Amino acid sequence: MTSIGGAQMVDWKLAVATATRLVRPGPEISREEAREVVAELRRHARASEEHVRSFTRMIPEGAEPEDTPVLVVDRAGWIKANVAGFRELLGPLLGKMQDRRAGTAGGAVLGAVGGKVTGVEVGMLLSFLASRVLGQYETFAPATRELPASTGGGRLLLVAPNIVHVERELDVDPHDFRLWVALHEETHRTQFTGVPWLRDHLQGEIQSFLDETDVDPMTVLERLREAAQSLAGGRPEGETGEDGGRSLVELVQTPSQREILGRLTAVMSLLEGHADYVMDGVGPEVVSSVGEIREKFQQRRARGASRLDQALRKLLGLDAKLRQYRDGERFVRAVVDEVGMDGFNRVWTSPNTLPTKAEIAKPADWVARVHRRAEP
Repeated sequence: MTSIGGAQMVDWKLAVATATRLVRPGPEISREEAREVVAELRRHARASEEHVRSFTRMIPEGAEPEDTPVLVVDRAGWIKANVAGFRELLGPLLGKMQDRRAGTAGGAVLGAVGGKVTGVEVGMLLSFLASRVLGQYETFAPATRELPASTGGGRLLLVAPNIVHVERELDVDPHDFRLWVALHEETHRTQFTGVPWLRDHLQGEIQSFLDETDVDPMTVLERLREAAQSLAGGRPEGETGEDGGRSLVELVQTPSQREILGRLTAVMSLLEGHADYVMDGVGPEVVSSVGEIREKFQQRRARGASRLDQALRKLLGLDAKLRQYRDGERFVRAVVDEVGMDGFNRVWTSPNTLPTKAEIAKPADWVARVHRRAEP
């Protein structure tokens, strides 16, 4: 990335340091128990691969897609992995912003100060998220010495302390819960290893979204400030508008970005809903207490946490992610019920067979379009 006087738009090292310093400690657990948890999660990840392949039928028998590493990490490891991913994905945008700022008066000073401020802010957000994520398939992960990745850039993360924390909070069978989580994340790995074009398509959409971002740093900061004021109730009393109730991500969009975000939302709803559908579909065969786990986990999702937690979730757009699980799972279930698993798997044929945002809400419309059925 281009730098001015050694300064970057985001001080990534400071982001990691801030996040690891602020993140809450994990649950109390002995060293021996921690080793057992890590070993069991690795076993479940291996076992889940065959369960998911058999259930989804996404990968033809005998085919061997590119393998990706499975890493069992702590909260600090999750932070380091995601900073590496953000740096890779946002590099072109931040480079453009940096080049734009290079021609302004005092650009070097702005770079030194702004990079550290942004690094602290990124670190604070990551510290909040690091205690909440159970697992993650990193689609755009660059390999590092500590965190290997496939040549295509993927790796699967299972965050051991968070899994232990939630299984204790829900008071469910820990062995069943760990396998249940592994099934969800393995589904994401199967999606990206079994559909060769999916990663490039998703990356292209994200880059198109970022390319539409105004690269003037002051303009971006001003829009972020206005968005934050709106979300914090900063509007004059009685004033309302179309921005009311949106997340920070939604509020800083151009019209073109809103179109791209609509497509991205549909894809993410499909991926998350498919993973939820698979984990519950496989569950009865291999997770005896799947019914209890699902019921308690759904209650936990709906209940949320503190008022501060709820405000942050809204600001970061995490409420939208929860809707993606629900809406996407409903779409997958309806399509499979109508045309079977093989009929549903036509969704992976090409970008043209992915559902639109409207079709996620109306699965019959996707069936009619892709399976060329006329409406009755």
